[in-house]
Amino acid sequence: MLLEQEKDNKKPFFNTAYPIVETFHSIQGEGFWAGYNAFFIRLAGCDVHCPWCDQKETWSTKNYPLLTAEKLLALVQKINTEHIIITGGEPLLHNLDNLTQTLQNSGAKLHIETSGAYPFSGYFDWVTFSPKTYKIPHESIYDRVSELKVVIDNEEDLIWAESQVKKIKSNVPKYLQPQWNNPDSQELIFQYILQNPQWRLGLQTHKLLGVR
Repeated sequence: MLLEQEKDNKKPFFNTAYPIVETFHSIQGEGFWAGYNAFFIRLAGCDVHCPWCDQKETWSTKNYPLLTAEKLLALVQKINTEHIIITGGEPLLHNLDNLTQTLQNSGAKLHIETSGAYPFSGYFDWVTFSPKTYKIPHESIYDRVSELKVVIDNEEDLIWAESQVKKIKSNVPKYLQPQWNNPDSQELIFQYILQNPQWRLGLQTHKLLGVR
């Protein structure tokens, strides 16, 4: 893993294969595109380490198969979808230029879900930005944001959310998402949105429905 002080000096490299936790075809469960048919590519590797993370198995890149961009494109081409979502882990740990250039041949829209913790790479039609206090976002993310999603566990997270709003375009959709394991966060968000109508409530409907 890169040390924090090395982050800004990260040298981009042209990945030829990527550690893959899983790929699956499902319905996008949250955010602006909730309800849409999508193919998900979950990359391994994350050092943001949110304590409430529901994908802790993705933190390490060990023991996961390496798939080429061409192999991933072949998987996508077997699926009837108009949306490809690259998630993790933290996908920006990897240089995504090669992967996204290759996946563009599918004709589907490319999305990324990221905390923005590393320099931006890749070519995307939609960028879901979910900044975390545990690893401050890299400045390269802010002018690329298509939607802002902030997970709320306590009142300090609301202050963090407002600090991130100041760095993005004013017309970007903004979501406050309850921390799944903290029921009190739901009421906190509900009351906050009633006083701050620029925010929307973000729900993980795939969890409510019991699907991936």
